[in-house]
Amino acid sequence: MSYTDINAKAWDAWGENGCPWTIPITHEEYLKAKQGEWGVLLTSCVPVPKEWFLPFEGCRILGLASGGGQQMPVFAALGAQCTVLDYSDSQLQKERDVAAREGYEIEVVKADMTLPLPFEDNAFDLIFHPVSNCYIEEVQHVWDECHRVLRPGGVLLAGFANGISFLFEGRHPLKAVNKLPFNPLRMSEKKRRRMEMNFEGYQFSHTMEEQVGGQCKAGFVLTGLYEDRDRPGEAPAISEYIPLYAATRAVKP
Repeated sequence: MSYTDINAKAWDAWGENGCPWTIPITHEEYLKAKQGEWGVLLTSCVPVPKEWFLPFEGCRILGLASGGGQQMPVFAALGAQCTVLDYSDSQLQKERDVAAREGYEIEVVKADMTLPLPFEDNAFDLIFHPVSNCYIEEVQHVWDECHRVLRPGGVLLAGFANGISFLFEGRHPLKAVNKLPFNPLRMSEKKRRRMEMNFEGYQFSHTMEEQVGGQCKAGFVLTGLYEDRDRPGEAPAISEYIPLYAATRAVKP
């Protein structure tokens, strides 16, 4: 079994345990979105600026590793043509459930984003990619594939972790125990087995060169960036001192 298969099963388990990133929007929230009252997250707390989006009516949006029924229903309510790709059966089923509840159409695709994306060139106007590439070992492939499937002038909205939390384990007092970048596949077999048994998922740190520089390397032009902290009560101790996430807006020329 690959580490991405293990991560997909971890997300299925997290969904059963009520992880906040697996809880779909309510019917009331969907109706508010149809009336123009909405907000979505690429990172933990800070809503994506509305000016970062393209006009929604007829906009072809790919939710990349964005299952769970949280963002795609909002975009559908605003008139977009939505496709969601994820590798977790549970997260994808929630997209189907919300679409059935609210009566809109969405293309639901199960695929591993470490492999070529199952879409034609220039297929989308906008890609919405919330924090998720921490679950894969190499990110350049993702940026390259995003560039391929976006039309010229298309927009990539991406959220990602800056990786600094992987330096530490536990809470106060903070003590650096891991070197960055952190790769759990290089841990001992005993630790990996423990992670799998506990459904912790394999999470990797990535450098800013990989995250932001990688988008530029793929051919994107960066047009916006903001940072974000973690939700109170969920954050590791280091978040008291430094933001743990960033979001970027990039355009395919």
